[in-house]
Amino acid sequence: MKRYWKYVKPYLPAFILGPLFMIVEVIGEVVLPKLMANIINVGAADRNVAYIIGMGIAMIFTALLMLAGGVGGAYFGAKAAISFASDLRSDVFDKVQKFSFSNLDQFSTASLVTRLTNDITQVQNLINMALRMMLRAPGMLIGALIMAFMMNKQLALVILVVVPVLAVLIALVIKTAFPKFNIMQKKLDALNSTIQEVLTNVRVIKSFVRGDYEEERFAAANEELKESSLNAFKVVILNMPIMMCMMNLTTLGIVWFGGKQILAGTMPVGDLTAFTTYIVQILMSLMMLAMVLLQSSRALASLNRITEVLDTEVNLTDEGCRLPDKTVNGGTVEFKDVTFRYYKANKEAVLSHISFKVESGQILGIIGGTGSGKTTLVQMIPRLYDVDEGEVLVDGINVKDYSLKHLRDGVGMVLQKNILFSGSIMENLMWGDAGASRQETIKAARAAQADGFVTSFTNGYETELGQGGVNVSGGQKQRLCIARALLKKPGILILDDSTSAVDTATEAKIRESFTSTLKDTTKIIIAQRITSVMDADQILVLDEGKIVGAGSHEQLLKECGPYQEIYYSQMDKEVCAS
Repeated sequence: MKRYWKYVKPYLPAFILGPLFMIVEVIGEVVLPKLMANIINVGAADRNVAYIIGMGIAMIFTALLMLAGGVGGAYFGAKAAISFASDLRSDVFDKVQKFSFSNLDQFSTASLVTRLTNDITQVQNLINMALRMMLRAPGMLIGALIMAFMMNKQLALVILVVVPVLAVLIALVIKTAFPKFNIMQKKLDALNSTIQEVLTNVRVIKSFVRGDYEEERFAAANEELKESSLNAFKVVILNMPIMMCMMNLTTLGIVWFGGKQILAGTMPVGDLTAFTTYIVQILMSLMMLAMVLLQSSRALASLNRITEVLDTEVNLTDEGCRLPDKTVNGGTVEFKDVTFRYYKANKEAVLSHISFKVESGQILGIIGGTGSGKTTLVQMIPRLYDVDEGEVLVDGINVKDYSLKHLRDGVGMVLQKNILFSGSIMENLMWGDAGASRQETIKAARAAQADGFVTSFTNGYETELGQGGVNVSGGQKQRLCIARALLKKPGILILDDSTSAVDTATEAKIRESFTSTLKDTTKIIIAQRITSVMDADQILVLDEGKIVGAGSHEQLLKECGPYQEIYYSQMDKEVCAS
């Protein structure tokens, strides 16, 4: 728990003041029944109006103090809990931002969303409840017990029988509920995953008329969450009936035995009224403790899931970085006998003994079949993954010797999956360079052949994009992503099949603009179309994670069978199409 002290320390006054204010309310609750008993035993018995008025004023004053204590306790409890949760959520989010791709592979997106929202909220609710009850419940229990024994020791002995029975029953409920809450949170992960997938791919679902299927899939996930929730709360709901039954039986016993003492003249009527109130307070305090413990069982399951994220070792860090201030200047890229596996226990490598070199300013084309390792290869350059064997050099320096920030600042990537964010087109483009001027941004858009369609929009560069850029076409999205990367002015530009949705004429214009806007930048182009790479200075042909051909277009056309096969199959299709 030392880890979580950092979230308590800044708000320590609120963590202290919340329970202290609740103690004020507890004192009032313990004092009020005694004042009421005095009114009955003395004021009413002696018909002393002045005494009754005096006790009434004391009760009003006590009630006002209780009000102030309750409000103060609730305010500081909420402030402490919400602040704790806010700081914890920020740290979990920051940790996720530092995750490497392999770290992210350990968690589903939906699971991380649940941990950042629902799980942290469960912890927040526990802290809020605990701060309001951790002194209030024990304080009321102890205070009411003391007052009960002071008033009538014989009747108070009834409590000593009831409390152990309740403690055992509550312990059984909590022990049974804890594993069920853990299962419930996992089912919530699964439901969130289904919702996220459906909302993200709603256009595909509609185009394939698969709405009914997705409704059934959602209903199944929703039903599983419902069943797991009911299984958990079936145990929890036993708590309240058990407590109320014990409270009523105890109260009945007190009234029975107390009534006999009143008839025998050994106990005043007012004392029985106060004693009954104290018995209710004792049982209520036990009920509050039970609620805290039950909430603890659910929050503990959530806290374990949060801790799992915080304890995940980030396997791509700047640790061991020899040149933390070094930046990418030239853009020369060299692979030396690189081997990589996504799952380290696997014998088969995704990339096997890859070696090549591309000089600064050159264009490297990479082509190969689906699953040949093209995307994986370029992800080694900005260290989205680390090699298992061999090394990757940028400007003659191992990428592990750069800081991640400086290395990635020097590499611009346009990924296979083009992602845009909610906001205007201009805001999206300025992800490449937040300090770029409007003129620089428009220049990058022109180089990416995006300016034409952007200016055709009513609001131009201020056009608002939906989440993921849903209100622009695939080709437009690709060109905006290319413009964003160009604005970065990187030493190395990686285009991962990023013109697949662009017509060949537009693609040719984009490649032509590279010669003027990115003259000194190393360009690495992954493509399915051979026309996209045939003008490259060097072309790599990949097959099952190995380089099976390397050279210029002319060389590969003469010497590389797989390249010839790709070339003639595509050229024949173009001839047939024309």
